[in-house]
Amino acid sequence: MGNLHSVRKALEWVGAETQIVTDAAGIEGADKVILPGVGGFADAINTLREKRLIEPLKQAVRQGKPFLGICLGLQLLFEVSYEAGEHAGLGLIAGKVVKFDFAGREDAQKLKIPHMGWNSLHLARDVALYHGIEEGSYVYFVHSYYVVPQDQSVIASTTEHGGEFVSSIARDNLYATQFHPEKSQRVGLAMLKNFAAL
Repeated sequence: MGNLHSVRKALEWVGAETQIVTDAAGIEGADKVILPGVGGFADAINTLREKRLIEPLKQAVRQGKPFLGICLGLQLLFEVSYEAGEHAGLGLIAGKVVKFDFAGREDAQKLKIPHMGWNSLHLARDVALYHGIEEGSYVYFVHSYYVVPQDQSVIASTTEHGGEFVSSIARDNLYATQFHPEKSQRVGLAMLKNFAAL
């Protein structure tokens, strides 16, 4: 369910050694873990379940390995998603995944779903992933759903699209972005370089 090759190419561009893994042993042997994702939440969580990767992913986070979720990889970290029904996520972050809803607003026609294209980041606090990244930097988004964490302290950045939504989180060794760093040119490559250096 992931945009694996574009993420891999971006990481190699910044000098990181990468390996695509599909089993528990691969996750256990990794120094750092990236969970990218595109597509539907239910299909993705079911694939992780079928491949018996849920517990190894949770264990990697618990062990303190640097961990980065990208797009759907952010959403999968949460307790529940309401995309096409109700589906349990990994439960590493308390909160939910909900759809943008602009119904009844006068400006609804201007607020496209999915939220697609370049938009700016409001950096909520200083986190290692954003070392050297300027406030207001533009990154690339493609999503119809967004995360709502219970604990506001995990919020690393927010973005405006018909109102403020959480565009990234950070807690200890766990980082995740709703946007795609691998598609965000210079700014995104800088973030991936920061992650590789952790």
